[in-house]
Amino acid sequence: MDALPGAEVSVEDLTGGGDHFRAEVVSDRFEGLSRIQQHKLVYDVFDDEIGGAIHALSIKTAVPEQPARPAANGPDQPGATP
Repeated sequence: MDALPGAEVSVEDLTGGGDHFRAEVVSDRFEGLSRIQQHKLVYDVFDDEIGGAIHALSIKTAVPEQPARPAANGPDQPGATP
């Protein structure tokens, strides 16, 4: 997906007819955006196809998971009291 470089994209043809799709997109570009803004970015990729060749498009968007950071002085930290 050139409009969202580095995105992980999965597209599924739901009916086999080439006009009903589900797209799942994970991109760091979605960070800080509302769900509506995220979906608009994806719809913009398919701009001319929506309502034409693509009759229905279900979209799921997400931001890549960030590695968990240990809590300061958490139970696994040196100096923490159990």
